[in-house]
Amino acid sequence: MSGFSQKGWEAGGWLGASYYFGDLNNDYRLNKPGLAGGIVARNNFNTRVSTTFSLNYGRIRASDSDSKNTFEIQRNLSFYSDVFDLSVSMDFNFFNYVHGSSDEWYTPYIFGGISILNYNPKTELDGNTFTLRNFGTEGQFPGEEYGSISMAFNIGIGYKWDITEDLSFNVFLGSRLTRTDYLDDVSTTYPLLAQLEGTRGATAVALSDRSGIEGFATEGKQRGDSTTRDSYHFIGIGLMKYFGQLPCPKISNF
Repeated sequence: MSGFSQKGWEAGGWLGASYYFGDLNNDYRLNKPGLAGGIVARNNFNTRVSTTFSLNYGRIRASDSDSKNTFEIQRNLSFYSDVFDLSVSMDFNFFNYVHGSSDEWYTPYIFGGISILNYNPKTELDGNTFTLRNFGTEGQFPGEEYGSISMAFNIGIGYKWDITEDLSFNVFLGSRLTRTDYLDDVSTTYPLLAQLEGTRGATAVALSDRSGIEGFATEGKQRGDSTTRDSYHFIGIGLMKYFGQLPCPKISNF
């Protein structure tokens, strides 16, 4: 619809799956998706550019038992975490996209922005659930634990199309490239287990070294890879309602 500069807000929600890549899944396995979803508001500046605000949730998880790497199988760590993030991004439509148009009603798009996230890695041991941060599994002293809040760069691609004049479906793949390496509680090296037991107790030792192999978790031995950061990813489909101005119908020649 030439000459029509569409502006206005959209709002809606999405559902889908979440995935994690990091020290406990460095070969990009997709075998443990988690439930994910969120609420979204989008401000359209014109037919090509918009800003999107979203509040999102996803459960991420991984286990060394799924790896094919001998060291990782012996390491035998696992975790899960509920991640909440607040995100803002700039979106760019590849085509002009006009709600209510008969010919500009769909477009692929890309987006990029930042997210603030909250995470809390946990694991199960002997039928009980433990919050890993509380046990300093890599030798963190009480009060020196890694935080529960971090930031991430969010990037992604998607496709949107109208199903009515003011309702549209959006499908997308979004990545959160975080600034933390502790989504999974794994980053650096094994601590001195005797010292860990003295400061945190026997449960901390059991959570730090899950190998069951005598002499496996020696002080200073690599437990994770601190040179990389963890990431999580959303794939979803959303329903959006448009509250802005719709284009006027064409005037008939008859």
